[in-house]
Amino acid sequence: MIGEPRAVDLDLLDVESALLRAAVGDYALEAAVLLLANAGHWLPRLQTAGLITIALDGDAADDGPWAAVQWADLDRALRSGAISGSGGQLRLLRAAASLADGQPVDLADLTAGVDRDELTLVLAALAHAAGSHEHRAVTAADDGAPHPGPLLGPVVAWPVRG
Repeated sequence: MIGEPRAVDLDLLDVESALLRAAVGDYALEAAVLLLANAGHWLPRLQTAGLITIALDGDAADDGPWAAVQWADLDRALRSGAISGSGGQLRLLRAAASLADGQPVDLADLTAGVDRDELTLVLAALAHAAGSHEHRAVTAADDGAPHPGPLLGPVVAWPVRG
């Protein structure tokens, strides 16, 4: 690549990896990226619309790029028709924007307008954002003192992508 890197120049899997690379450690941002990636609809559209920015980081262990969704530009892109989706897909995008950027979302509207698969993705995203994949059981030692036990796994796991 010559000049500034662009998301449209990357393979979709590389875009997803770059978004996750930038999100690592921020469970809410990780959840937003994973929600978009698992939904399948949004990453290619955001990439094509120029709503994902890429940055190179020479200090990164794998020398891979970092990426970010331009959350603040979503409303303008939706109003202009640069991106679009079904009612359920739009609700998933709004949920991701809420997790990543704090944009308000109406939970009653969200839950009433998604199908079962989309609801599973929203629930998995909320569980991930809450850090449930890092929760441990609490066990008591012989002296009654609590100790961290085994990992419990996420409250709702991400579906396996096929």
